[in-house]
Amino acid sequence: MEEAAVEVREYREECDRAAVEEVERECEVGSSGGDGGGGAKMCLFTDLLGDPLCRIRHSPASLMLVAETATGGAGGNGREIIGLIRGCVKTVVSGSVQGKDPIYTKVAYILGLRVSPCYRRKGVGKKLVGRMEEWFRQSGAEYSYMATEQDNEASVRLFTGRCGYSKFRTPSVLVHPVFGHTLQPSRNATIVELNKREAELLYRWHFAAVEFFPADIDTVLSNNLSLGTFLAVPAGTRWESVEAFMDAPPASWAVMSVWNCMDAFRLEVRGAPRLMRAAAGATRLVDRAAPWLKIPSIPNLFAPFGLYFLYGLGGAGPASPRLVRALCRRAHNMALDGGCGVVATEVSACEPVRAGVPHWARLGAEDLWCIKRLADGYTHGPLGDWTKAPPGRSIFVDPREF
Repeated sequence: MEEAAVEVREYREECDRAAVEEVERECEVGSSGGDGGGGAKMCLFTDLLGDPLCRIRHSPASLMLVAETATGGAGGNGREIIGLIRGCVKTVVSGSVQGKDPIYTKVAYILGLRVSPCYRRKGVGKKLVGRMEEWFRQSGAEYSYMATEQDNEASVRLFTGRCGYSKFRTPSVLVHPVFGHTLQPSRNATIVELNKREAELLYRWHFAAVEFFPADIDTVLSNNLSLGTFLAVPAGTRWESVEAFMDAPPASWAVMSVWNCMDAFRLEVRGAPRLMRAAAGATRLVDRAAPWLKIPSIPNLFAPFGLYFLYGLGGAGPASPRLVRALCRRAHNMALDGGCGVVATEVSACEPVRAGVPHWARLGAEDLWCIKRLADGYTHGPLGDWTKAPPGRSIFVDPREF
C-alpha cells in the first residue's frame, strides 16, 4: 500500500495526551483466547493512569514521538495523531572479559510502538522507528533493541523485515495470581531485607557479567517504585553483613527486588466469556469464606488491576530454586497487602533459578528481543559485535521499562 503522508514530531504533553490515549485504546493487545460473546476476542488493556510517559519516565534519557497526518482527517481540517513510539537510552552490561570484568555499552530500547489500525501497512511504523533511531544515534547509542511476544507476527516482520533488526534473546514472562489469602513463609529459609547500599554491592558483585545489567543500578534501587531487595539463605544461616556474605557465601542463596508497577499503570482483561468470569469469581468467594482451605483463587483480572514486578532475580547453589520460591511467597504477600492482582517476572530460558518461580503458564508469555547495531565501529574489542554473541544463562530485565 502507498505510504501515508505523515509528520513525526516530539510528543507535547499539554496538547497531545488525549489523542495519544485514543490511539492506545485503538491498539489494545489482542489475545488468541476465547470469545467474549458477540464475536469479541479477549484483549489486554493497559491503563497508563493519564501518563503516556510512565514507562520511560524513570529512564536516564528518554523520548516519545508521535506521527500525525499532514492534512488531518477526512474533512481536511486540523491534524490527527495516528501513531506513537517511546524510546530510552542507558548504559548496560553487554558482556565480560573472562567472565569477570563487565563490558559496558550504551544501548537504546524501543517500546510502546503504536499505529492506528486504519493506518497500518502504510509505512507509519517504519517512519517512527527511523526517527527514533536518529535520536538514538545522536545520544551515542551503539545498539537498539526491542521486545515483543514471539507470536506477534506483524511486529516481528516490521523490525526484522523492514527495519534491519535480528532476533536476539527469548526470555519468558512468568506471571502468578495474587490469592485472597496470605502464603505461609518458608521454614527452610531465612529472608534478610537489604538496604540500598547492600543491595547495590550484592548486585554489582553477582550480575557483573550478566547481559543488560544497568550501570545505574543504584538509581533503580533508590527509585520510589522499588519496594525493597530481599536475600534468602538456608534457615539458621548467620547474617553479619553483605561484605561478609560476599567473602564467604553459603552453599545456596537467592536474591530478588520488588518493583511497584501498580502506581505506574493498570491492566485489565477485556472480552472474557461470562463463564470464565463467573468461575473466577466463585474461587474468590470460596477463598474469602474459608481462607483456612488455602484455595488458589483467581483474582478479578476483568477489572483494572495492578502488578508487582520481580527484578534482579538470581542466586547460586543447588537449593537456590527453593530459596527463590520462598522469596516469591514474600513478594506474593506484599502484593496482596498492596492490592495487586498478579506478580510477574521475566527470566531467560536458561536462568538457573527459573525452576523456583511459581507461575501459571496461561497468564505468561514468551518474549522475543530483537537487536540492531547502530554504530559503525566497536568500542569494546573483546566483545566484538554484540548482535552475534551467544546468550548467557541469565539476563537482567530493567523494571523501569517493563
